[in-house]
Amino acid sequence: MSRKWFSVIALIAVAAFLFSLSSCAFNQHLTSIQVQPSAGGTFFTADPSLFFDFKAFGTYIHPPHTADITDQVTWQTDNPQVVQVTSSGVVSPSLGCGLGNVFATLKDGSNLVVSNSVPVTVDGPASLGCPQSGATNNLSVNVTSGGANGVIVSSPAGINCGTTCSAAFAVNSSVALTPMPITGHTFGGWVNCTTTSGTTCNVTMTTDVTVEASFN
Repeated sequence: MSRKWFSVIALIAVAAFLFSLSSCAFNQHLTSIQVQPSAGGTFFTADPSLFFDFKAFGTYIHPPHTADITDQVTWQTDNPQVVQVTSSGVVSPSLGCGLGNVFATLKDGSNLVVSNSVPVTVDGPASLGCPQSGATNNLSVNVTSGGANGVIVSSPAGINCGTTCSAAFAVNSSVALTPMPITGHTFGGWVNCTTTSGTTCNVTMTTDVTVEASFN
């Protein structure tokens, strides 16, 4: 009789052990999410065609392991005017400049697990809409005569007038405007430059400035 009870108890113990293993295998719990690269990155122009690829790795218990969950998490940014992120962790600039933090979340039962925040900066030259100093003044070129006889270009880039006759540049920066007359025509002159050197107009951006130019 005692042998039978011993056998029954042994079978119950083995069954309980196997059940616990099975239960453990089917009740994994997400404890944390790590977004990589954690250092983030910088875009040097607000160009939506540029991108970074980010990955999300989840740490689990029962049993302990780490897995790539990039396509399972919900990707988010706290500044969508600066950076945008797709459902697969691809981050690109929006049309603004500044700092946007990217992070990922995933619901594990009733718990919402939130990853680390990764900083992504959009910070390029003033001529591309991202002033380094954070403050800008506007430079405009008004071609008073002979507008079809040439174009005005700026250095740093931003103005090509012709088509683009106004742009924002960092406060206190220096902008050089150069006339490029078409064949058979000449440059007429400047009005309202800070200084001139030959046919080049130099403007110091201490305020909004409108410069006049003419072609013959």
